[in-house]
Amino acid sequence: MSQITRYGIIGCGMMGQEHLQNIALLDRAEVAAIFEPDAGMAAKSLALAPKATLYDSLEALVAHPDLDCYLIASPNFRHVEQLTYLAKHRPLPVLVEKPLFTDPAQQDSLREIRDSYPAPIWVAMEYRYMPPITAFLEAAEGATGGIKMLSLREHRFPFLEKVGDWNRFNRYTGGTFVEKCCHFFDLMRLALKSEPVRVLASGGMDVNHRDEAYDGETPDILDNGFVIVDFANGARALLELCMFAEGSRYQEEVCATGPKGKIEAYVPGPGRFWPDHLGEAPIPQLIESPRDPKGPIARDIPVDPTLLAAGDHNGSTFYQHQKFLDLVRGKSQAPEVSLNDGYMAVIMGMAAQISMKEHRAVKISELTRAMNG
Repeated sequence: MSQITRYGIIGCGMMGQEHLQNIALLDRAEVAAIFEPDAGMAAKSLALAPKATLYDSLEALVAHPDLDCYLIASPNFRHVEQLTYLAKHRPLPVLVEKPLFTDPAQQDSLREIRDSYPAPIWVAMEYRYMPPITAFLEAAEGATGGIKMLSLREHRFPFLEKVGDWNRFNRYTGGTFVEKCCHFFDLMRLALKSEPVRVLASGGMDVNHRDEAYDGETPDILDNGFVIVDFANGARALLELCMFAEGSRYQEEVCATGPKGKIEAYVPGPGRFWPDHLGEAPIPQLIESPRDPKGPIARDIPVDPTLLAAGDHNGSTFYQHQKFLDLVRGKSQAPEVSLNDGYMAVIMGMAAQISMKEHRAVKISELTRAMNG
């Protein structure tokens, strides 16, 4: 491998361009090739990565002679088919955006990829790498004495507009609790160090997108809900999502409790959405509240302003790429976010959406048989 690690980027819409901005900040890394079929997005991407060659197909990008790794940041429903193509034609290390897949029927293809892909596959669960969330995860076990209850709240803005409006429909996104919430289900498994057993959820489409139509079709994505997850170790977790609460001071709030006390992380949303008349955007916070001696201990977890300016995820995209590059360069041996991690996060989201639709608790085993078969 050369001294410069060269990426091939598959899909350069809004999230892909955040990746481009963060790759530009990395040491000895550059974007060599881009496949982005939308002309407007392609032009913006080349402005961010002027040395890259723009290709008009995945096949042409894969044939680029000088690549070390891939990034897949295409629309959700393309991820499995593109991984399958890479596996057959030129399997290099790949960072694939969440959600890993969108349809239960894709599990057979995922199993084949898992069993045959000879290079590492890292699923892009950026939220793990937000500095306040990283601090939370590092301190949670000690602060709580072992987490018994975990709650995650996201109060945020509605889905943004995407090319072709693909993110307005479940068949393309996998559904809101797959598309948006797989991050939180991943954090549940990571924090609790256990596997989910059953999911009970309630949600709906109550405010957003109800008056929209695309080619005569009304969007069907949900905009709010509650999800309770029981875990094998006896712990339980709660997710609360509201996508019409962009007036909130913090976008994400994570809380863990146990026999020794409580720990909370507070994460603001993208700084570009913070109103100027309110002054400086909030700084992330970590608060520990022991039971004895009582009294909360709060500390700020500031994020490098350069990283804040390079995306909407509190610097996490940069830190994720640093670790991914260590893997590509042989400094680490396995992805920190494995294909199984990405798979389980989607399965939990699918279980939540089934629970909402069918008004029942859903066992995780109902959905995982195909992958384990």
